[in-house]
Amino acid sequence: MEITWLGHSCFLIRGKEKTIITDPCHPDLGYRLGEPEADIATLSHFHPGHSYIEGVANEPKQIKSPGEYEIGGTFITGVASFHDDKKGELKGKNTIYVIEMDGITLCHLGDLGHPLGPHLVEELGDVDILFLPVGEVSTIPVDTAVEIVRQLEPPIVIPMHYKTEAFTGNLSLVDKFLDKMRIRELEAKPKLSITSSSLPTTTQTVVLNYL
Repeated sequence: MEITWLGHSCFLIRGKEKTIITDPCHPDLGYRLGEPEADIATLSHFHPGHSYIEGVANEPKQIKSPGEYEIGGTFITGVASFHDDKKGELKGKNTIYVIEMDGITLCHLGDLGHPLGPHLVEELGDVDILFLPVGEVSTIPVDTAVEIVRQLEPPIVIPMHYKTEAFTGNLSLVDKFLDKMRIRELEAKPKLSITSSSLPTTTQTVVLNYL
């Protein structure tokens, strides 16, 4: 499996059989997707920064709500959550996606706006790779992000939804999350290539460069 970051909460996940794109973002945010090809697109909510399906080639199958889906041997579960800590009163709903492919379980939290209670932790199950929003503005505070890592104990954490040189909006830098995690001098990677047998035995944070 190969994972590349296209910016914001958008990742291209290339498996053996299928390619998934998560939360494709509108170019107004400062990132250029470059019309990537994908078989499946997951949309956590319908803000333009997370649902710019027009920027994706190959007319992918769109998954945009809670439920269970199976597409060509790839299993995806959409889990209902909220974009804020007022049960959606302020910013609406958010869908977390748990993706099972190539023997690896990935979890994309989207714009999660509240802590994970015991029920959600149980529903998400064992996570191998966690895509975690750490930019604070419009999502969880960084302390909550750190707590979620502690709750889920994934082998790999990939931060997303934070301020970069390209991003035009207002978010915190990834450094704040790394400081809270007591991580020093972490070098960003252009992509992550991983197999089920090469997953680390303890939690590692992987920062990716956007394309």
